[in-house]
Amino acid sequence: MQAALRMTTRVLPGSRVEVVAPELREGESVEVRLVVNRSSESPSRSMFELTDSLPPGPRSAASWEEIERSFQEERKEWEQWACRQEACCTSMRS
Repeated sequence: MQAALRMTTRVLPGSRVEVVAPELREGESVEVRLVVNRSSESPSRSMFELTDSLPPGPRSAASWEEIERSFQEERKEWEQWACRQEACCTSMRS
């Protein structure tokens, strides 16, 4: 019968991994598989790799005027939203 042991450990200095399992007998044959868990780390990518991974299409407006116009439209929408929120809160306080 095959038994499986699962444990988590850290890589030691010198890139070593040590397994201590009292249930194993000295001289017994075992198979060791290592799975590196890097999901908790943010992947290190260059800016070129990042931009290459983006879907195709324009990255910016064609002109500075378009950027400024878009920014002003967005700002106007936020200000209108804030006014509605303030009016709502003011009417609730009355």
